[in-house]
Amino acid sequence: MNNTREVDVVVIGAGQAGLAGAYHLRRTGFEPERDFVVLDHAPAPGGAWQFRWPSLTYGKVHGMHALPGMELTDADPARPSAEVIAEYFAAYERAFDLRVRRPVNVKAVREGEGGRLLVETSDGTWSTRAVINATGTWDRPFWPRYPGQETFRGRQLHTAQYPGPEEFAGLRVVVVGGGASGTQHLMELAPYAAATTWVTRRPPVFREGPFSEDVGRAAVALVEERVRQGLPPKSVVSVTGLPLNDAIRQAITDGVLDRQPMFDRITPTGVDWNDGRHVDADVILWATGFRAAIDHLAPLKLREPGGGIRVEGTRAVADPRVHLVGYGPSASTIGANRAGRAAVRDIRRLLAGEPVAV
Repeated sequence: MNNTREVDVVVIGAGQAGLAGAYHLRRTGFEPERDFVVLDHAPAPGGAWQFRWPSLTYGKVHGMHALPGMELTDADPARPSAEVIAEYFAAYERAFDLRVRRPVNVKAVREGEGGRLLVETSDGTWSTRAVINATGTWDRPFWPRYPGQETFRGRQLHTAQYPGPEEFAGLRVVVVGGGASGTQHLMELAPYAAATTWVTRRPPVFREGPFSEDVGRAAVALVEERVRQGLPPKSVVSVTGLPLNDAIRQAITDGVLDRQPMFDRITPTGVDWNDGRHVDADVILWATGFRAAIDHLAPLKLREPGGGIRVEGTRAVADPRVHLVGYGPSASTIGANRAGRAAVRDIRRLLAGEPVAV
């Protein structure tokens, strides 16, 4: 018995990017469940935000931009961001009747019949004319490999598993990574840990002055050029650098943000450098970022030799039926909103048989 259901568009993921895409579908006349469906593997509304550590309060969130059509107002900056944003996303889904299906795991997207795509999920198969892929990166934490890693007798964990600073009381912690998460972890951990060591592959870049629109546009353009070439996208923050605010300045003065070059090997008791230095450690915390969660698109063979998917705007160059929202330059919250609108505009043209702008 064939339980394949047909829609015009399947939205995969209900974080910021997926909800923005669903909103613009709804606004331009697509009906949820009839013309499009939103599939989300998370247990509840909130996208990846619902999994953030409790000490990441809303006031510490950098540049959380409102979803289209509904502002996030009167949020208590002292509340955990996981709670604030999950409640906001839930209210948003109700306000626009987006009818998100969850938890639904998307296993594969492959070629169907008659020019359609098949989206195979834990809740059956959907036949669709277009896909908005908005799966983000949270499900693919990046763990670098270093010699001796398997011999370490302490605990290794990634930012995705970070429980908050209290669990590190009295422990010697090595934090790996020069991005926003790494610096936030260090500043939180320092008052609790017996000792902290910060290591990064490259010296961190701190940005003086305000983050202007021109700076933002220039950073996005650099990331956009990578995906246009089919290279794996870098995060926008990797291009813009870290804001040099008062908290960062104090942490530098206090010696908390005292960056060391990357160690060469891991030992049972800590980390070693080739120059003979050794640091004892109870915990190695990998704040080493995430990769795009796009393995379910593998049957479509969209990846370029460079390792990424070549994208023009949001459209996969190798398959105009597939749009990647929240990928590369649209991975920021404001970028995801704009990309959701652009993806729907192109999909409407595709479904109408009109040429898609290049």
